[in-house]
Amino acid sequence: MSLASPEAQDALFAADPAYKVPPPLARANSRLQFPPSYVLVGVYRLFTDKLLYVPAWEKCQHGVQRGAVVGLVWSFLTFGIQKKFIEIFLANSPRVTGLSNDTMFGYTIPFNVHTYAAVLLLGSQITYILRFFLSRNIRLARERAWDQTVASRGKGPDFWLPYVEEWKVPPRVVLDTWTNRLQKQWLGGVSMFVIRRVLLTAFAFYPGVGIVLAAWFKGLGTAHNLHKQYFSAKKMTDKEIAVFMEERKWDYRTFGFTAALLEGLPILGLIFTISNRVGAAMWAHDLEKRQHSVAASRSIEMSDKITQGSHA
Repeated sequence: MSLASPEAQDALFAADPAYKVPPPLARANSRLQFPPSYVLVGVYRLFTDKLLYVPAWEKCQHGVQRGAVVGLVWSFLTFGIQKKFIEIFLANSPRVTGLSNDTMFGYTIPFNVHTYAAVLLLGSQITYILRFFLSRNIRLARERAWDQTVASRGKGPDFWLPYVEEWKVPPRVVLDTWTNRLQKQWLGGVSMFVIRRVLLTAFAFYPGVGIVLAAWFKGLGTAHNLHKQYFSAKKMTDKEIAVFMEERKWDYRTFGFTAALLEGLPILGLIFTISNRVGAAMWAHDLEKRQHSVAASRSIEMSDKITQGSHA
């Protein structure tokens, strides 16, 4: 079989065929087949588990109240001005944007585009205001949501094993690329944030388009960020993290896209930044159960080889 053939390429990235899913891992393995489900489960857990939503609200309550007051005042003072600016912008560039007062690319839409764009823009501004007042407290609420979710599964620090490679032939990853060097040396987190905002601003006027595009661009980064505590608990190196995520590239993309889509919603997205930690922790728990199973399987294989060698 040629190395260039599709069969050879599929075999190169195939998981270890010797590994069988044991019965205790069957339920977790079924959940692992569709990672976006963890995002939805995280939302459900946050809204129904008092051990999760009560500490989160207590930590963020005062920041939300102060931010809401400032946001309401800002909305009252600037909504009319912002709506007028959008009307002028769209009126002067209908061919470029494809938008008019009640149509999008010639198709009639059931609401006023100017009002929609103004509300969306104002919602984003209020989100930044709330994030400013919450700042450190919402970060602590996310970390505690992760810790409480892990604790609710009855697991302690010793649950997280050192990294175990699950694939027979792991994919090759290159960390020191020119794009990575450019981002680290010249384009910091703030610069990349500004670039993304500028590129996506033009799409923000289209109903739903801006949020979906932003979620797609941020998907992989969001997923990586949501699993930072998982990687840290396992003491994984940058190379191990890169290989682990490459092996589950589309799992991380779909999970991150779904999580970023919810986090991108104006105002409500702040709540989902906490629920996503819950979902990410539950996903990490199932991934770690698989790591335990693979480690046990490898240990048995090694013992069998040693036994066979001693009898030879």
